[in-house]
Amino acid sequence: MDLTTRNFQPAEAPLLKVGDLARRTGKTVRAIHLYEEMGLLTPSSRTSGGFRLYDSAAVDRMKWIDLLHTAGFSLQEMREVLRSWWDAELGPAAMERLRSLFEAKLAGTREAIERHQRLERELVDGLEYLQTCRDCGVQETAIGCVHCGIDHGMSSEPALVAGITSRPERSARPKSRRSAFVPLQEVDRPRERGA
Repeated sequence: MDLTTRNFQPAEAPLLKVGDLARRTGKTVRAIHLYEEMGLLTPSSRTSGGFRLYDSAAVDRMKWIDLLHTAGFSLQEMREVLRSWWDAELGPAAMERLRSLFEAKLAGTREAIERHQRLERELVDGLEYLQTCRDCGVQETAIGCVHCGIDHGMSSEPALVAGITSRPERSARPKSRRSAFVPLQEVDRPRERGA
């Protein structure tokens, strides 16, 4: 027999038990079971003892689930994506629904990026402002720092700093005429009604 003309088939990858799949993908066994319950993942077979076995496609499916999760999809949305895809009668209609969904997620992702960039600028400004405080040699109370006259190199406090240093308005609750100090002899004495 001529070995050059033989067709060699690669050996099939061994099937993975649920724990092996969990280790390979960084997920918990419980998460894998949840994905199964939701219809996102299906074992390729079971052992005679009923243990789930997965082929290498399950690893790819787990990567897909992770990618969609990172993109902001909930497990319910992932399930709906799969149902919508496989329930579609025509491929172009399924592709168009998927395209619309991806466009909406892209718009949401871009908005989140803009929010995070604004937060980043606010944090950088706050840190620059606070660096002046770190370099200050004056040991002052927190109230004194709020009314600091040192030039921080900015026209005003960054919003994150200003929110902390501005004192909230006190509530308009009625004040007790009684002192906050309670004499020791009154601690053990029973309270009188109406007092």
